[in-house]
Amino acid sequence: MAKCMAVNAGSSSIKYKLYEMPEEKVICSGLVERIGHEDAHFNIKFDGQRHDDYLPIENHAVGVKLILDALKKFHIVEDFDEIKAVGHRVVQGGKYFAKSAYFNEDTEAKIKSLIPLDPLHAPAHLVGFHAFHDALPNAVTIAVFDTAYHQTMQEEDYLFPIPYEMTEKYDCRRYGAHGTSHHYLADKTIHDYANGDASKRIITCHLGSGASLCAIKDGKCVATSMGLTPLGGVMMGTRSGDLDPSVVYYLCQCTGKNVEEMYDILNKKSGFLGVSGISNDTRDVLAAAKKGDRRAITAIHLWARRVADYIGSYVIRLGGVDIIVFSAGVGENAPDYRKFVLEDIQEALGLSIDWDMNEKLSGVQGVISKPDSKVQVVVIPTDEEVMIARDCYRALKGEL
Repeated sequence: MAKCMAVNAGSSSIKYKLYEMPEEKVICSGLVERIGHEDAHFNIKFDGQRHDDYLPIENHAVGVKLILDALKKFHIVEDFDEIKAVGHRVVQGGKYFAKSAYFNEDTEAKIKSLIPLDPLHAPAHLVGFHAFHDALPNAVTIAVFDTAYHQTMQEEDYLFPIPYEMTEKYDCRRYGAHGTSHHYLADKTIHDYANGDASKRIITCHLGSGASLCAIKDGKCVATSMGLTPLGGVMMGTRSGDLDPSVVYYLCQCTGKNVEEMYDILNKKSGFLGVSGISNDTRDVLAAAKKGDRRAITAIHLWARRVADYIGSYVIRLGGVDIIVFSAGVGENAPDYRKFVLEDIQEALGLSIDWDMNEKLSGVQGVISKPDSKVQVVVIPTDEEVMIARDCYRALKGEL
């Protein structure tokens, strides 16, 4: 048995879970958020208890110290050497990583080189790595890349139709994201709904504030919706998703804004927020739509249509589909949003949906299609942290 820590360090937050492996038992979990603010928030959950503190947290190193101090304060560990491995989620692995890697000088150098592709997350990942490494120098440390699972795509699926020398010189191509989630969902689906048959054609829909879809065959990624960065693909909470590239040029001409300003708008002020004018939170938009707000209704149907379009294209890419999976914040917990998507695709795919079961399922796993449906439709809560913990345990055994 070994204690392994899964860490997800964002620009102003640290999510963490401590596991007992290989049992995959969650010992504790928690969150440090609003790092850099006077009213930052720290919490830890264990043994049915929850403790919260609101206090100034200057930087990630202070946040890590709070986590580790709490582990001892509440006797979750008596000695830090009990934590044998720490796995860090890293959003962008570029072309370098097709699997998780030991967090060494070479790995760090490559992550640094990829900062232009992920300026928001990559620096935070590195800060989180150093903060934990300084506090737990004896623990094995690994990086688990969101992009790694998508490295099995063929050239026709990841290339952009730009001058090839630009692709080669600047590594400008589709990398995708949420790979750790899609990998978990693929494994879980094959185990729970395909009797271990990896040849099943699966479409996983990771639908949250950030969203992406993945076409899966033989347990591997064939295609995914996010592109060079997480801005690509379907419409999201504040991101536009795919659009005509000339939109950027045209709106810069119309507004006098530069490319950086327009890029910021497409990342932070578009999607549900931009179309509805209400919120990036799908719950707020749905509430407004139920009151008849026209823009909220439009935003929901635009989102559903974009998701449906990707599902349709992936059915063609896979030569059919056996199982469709809904997951992540919206996919797991929002029956109304699942229904909007399913209504757009049910006729084409011959779906027969148990709408009562769809309405009942929130945050739990289950089947929402009827036995006579040509495609099985399931809801599976994702678990990226356990994938990180599994790779930590493999690293301890020298199997990474």
